[in-house]
Amino acid sequence: MSIAENIQAAQRRIRQAQSRSSSPPKEVRLMAVTKTVEPQRINEAIAAGINLIGENRVQELLAKYDRLHLDGVEVHLIGHLQRNKVKYIIDKVDMIQSVDSLALAEEIERRAAVCQKVMPVLVEVHMGNEESKFGVEPQDLPDLLKQMALLPHIAVRGLMTVPPPCPDHEQAKKLFSQFYALFLDIRAQNLHNISMEICSMGMSGDFEAAVEEGSNLIRLGTALFGARNYQPIKGE
Repeated sequence: MSIAENIQAAQRRIRQAQSRSSSPPKEVRLMAVTKTVEPQRINEAIAAGINLIGENRVQELLAKYDRLHLDGVEVHLIGHLQRNKVKYIIDKVDMIQSVDSLALAEEIERRAAVCQKVMPVLVEVHMGNEESKFGVEPQDLPDLLKQMALLPHIAVRGLMTVPPPCPDHEQAKKLFSQFYALFLDIRAQNLHNISMEICSMGMSGDFEAAVEEGSNLIRLGTALFGARNYQPIKGE
C-alpha cells in the first residue's frame, strides 16, 4: 500500500481502538516516526495529512531538515538526547519527548533561555526491565518533575514511554495501563508549572493496546513507511 493508504489504515485502527476503550481519549494524535526515512517520503506523508513527525537522532534530523516541507508541521525529538547536542536542535524542534534527567533538563533550559523561548518537553519514563532503554524510574519521577518545575524556559506537557516488546495484546495493555495510571496520578497532584496533557505511548506493533489504555499520542514508523532501511540518509 502507499504511504497515504497506510496512514488511512492506521487512522481506522485508532478509531476502532478508541471504540473498544472504556475511557477513550477524545483525540489521538498520529506521529510519523521518520528514522531512516528519506525526505521525499516524509514529504509524501505530510502531503497525505501528517502534521506531526518525530526524529530519533539529532544528526539525521539536521541532515534532512532543509529538505522537509514543514509548514504547519510539528517536529519532535523522540530519541535519546545527549546534552552536548541540545544546542543543535533547540531552534528546530517544537518539543523534546525524551527528557530523562535533571542534567538534560538544565541544559535545555540554558539553551532555550539563549533563544528566548520556552521549550515544551515530555519526561521519558522507563517501564519494564530493559537495561538498554532510557528513562527515569517511576519512583523517581515526582522528584524530577518538582525540580523541572523550577526551570522557567521548560514547559512539561506530559509523559512518554517506550515499553519492552510484549508477547501479546493483553500483556501490552497491562504495561500501558500501569503507565497511564502513573500519568493520572501525576496529573492529580496538580504540581506547579507541570501540565499532564500528553500521554505518549504506543508504536507500530502495539499502538492499538496503547490507545485502548489511554494514549493520546502514538508514534508510528513501520506502520506508515514499511520496514526500515538502515542505510545512512544522504547528507548525514
